[in-house]
Amino acid sequence: MAQLQKAILGTKVGMTQIFDELGKAIPVTVVEAGPCTVLQKKNTASDGYNAIQVGFYNLKENRANQPIKGHFKKANVKPLRFIREFRMENVDEYEIGQDITVDVFAPGDMIDVVGTSKGKGTAGGVKRHNFSRGSMGHGSKYHRGPGSLAAKGPAKVFKGRKLPGRMGGERVTVQGLQVVKVYPERNLILIKGAIPGPKKGLVLIKNSVKA
Repeated sequence: MAQLQKAILGTKVGMTQIFDELGKAIPVTVVEAGPCTVLQKKNTASDGYNAIQVGFYNLKENRANQPIKGHFKKANVKPLRFIREFRMENVDEYEIGQDITVDVFAPGDMIDVVGTSKGKGTAGGVKRHNFSRGSMGHGSKYHRGPGSLAAKGPAKVFKGRKLPGRMGGERVTVQGLQVVKVYPERNLILIKGAIPGPKKGLVLIKNSVKA
């Protein structure tokens, strides 16, 4: 399986479409990605694994507490809102304080995108798990209910049973997407298709593990 070689954080701007050389419309998601600043380097000798810690999106000074300010001061950078770790083997290629910009990706690159799906609140089984509904007439009294729950023998509900409940708001990874265009001067990357999360939602873009 491929190792994580490059990654960047960004915020989802929205969807639009562009046209290729043949005039074919391509649906794309626009992401404002980076610059991400390297805050810390970790290796197997001191931490047990190789990774870089990065920060993204400026944070007002008065919204950062003392421990956070000290962490950024050690890296000699201004406070940033989001802090994430990228586990990768090529840690030595990065320096503390270095900016990772959107031009690490190029058109045609295969990527995976990680985000938090839109929260739908509490939903029933029909919406949450695509259950079929019952008859809507003739006094059936069974329309969108979950139906019988317990197994006949143990007379209990087993864990993992699909039921109504909280829907969405979960970490979702979409694999095998393609970079269509990159605009380094505007920190924008155009990705073919849809990605998880709402507008302004935080997303992680990384090289595809299946490519």
